[in-house]
Amino acid sequence: MTWLIACEYSGRVRDAMLALGIDAVSCDLLPTEVEGPHIVGDVSPLLRKRWAGVVAHPPCTRLCNSGVRWLAERNLWDDMRAGAAFFLECLNANAPRVAVENPVMHRYAREIIGRGPDFTVQPWQFGDDYSKRTCFWTRGLPPLTPTSRLDGSTAEQQVFRAPPGENRWKDRSRTYPGIASAIADQWGAYTDLLIEAAE
Repeated sequence: MTWLIACEYSGRVRDAMLALGIDAVSCDLLPTEVEGPHIVGDVSPLLRKRWAGVVAHPPCTRLCNSGVRWLAERNLWDDMRAGAAFFLECLNANAPRVAVENPVMHRYAREIIGRGPDFTVQPWQFGDDYSKRTCFWTRGLPPLTPTSRLDGSTAEQQVFRAPPGENRWKDRSRTYPGIASAIADQWGAYTDLLIEAAE
């Protein structure tokens, strides 16, 4: 069985899994940045198919705490509700193991989602000396275990310092390599995935 990496154009989680011999395919509205198994298009129909596991990175623009002020100022409530519905679609994907990644959410999104994240991580915990709190909502998966001895004291705020421009959102949304490797190593290695997915 195959892992679906939803809403990923960078190929980082997909390629980390492939490097360990775990079958994986990414899907995004954008083409992949690096050669590899990738589907360009709407991931919603794919979420209804059966997978060994799903790791999803749905758009956070209308869900994240950093953008909450624009909801009222620009009347983006419908966009927020649509974003939350898609987030839930990812979380309810047809797989025994599911992880959905997003930044810290504002309270309006959390009310629709129905719960907060199961755990949060920082890139420095996995060897990339940067600070960016990343939240995971999971089903059938344990929290990721840190793989680095870094303590965060030297971590840089790379995301907030990203220069303005049309690709700023892409640069800010890529999964850090250390977290991608931990996802593949710790979650992709479940020996019961093939058995459960076949039932």
